[in-house]
Amino acid sequence: MPELRWIKSSFSEEGGNNCVEIAAPSLDGIALRESESPARVLTTDRAALGSLVRSVKAGLSS
Repeated sequence: MPELRWIKSSFSEEGGNNCVEIAAPSLDGIALRESESPARVLTTDRAALGSLVRSVKAGLSS
């Protein structure tokens, strides 16, 4: 995977390792990682991530 520009949520503590970071390796791809384990990267597409975010915001647990 090429060098990615990781973005941390503005809700995360400055300099803390307690957040999820996101990067866009391609036009349709999304990469996610936990700041405590940056070598472990999960990839998905924008539609799937968007669906997850909408569900979390709506308070759904499934």
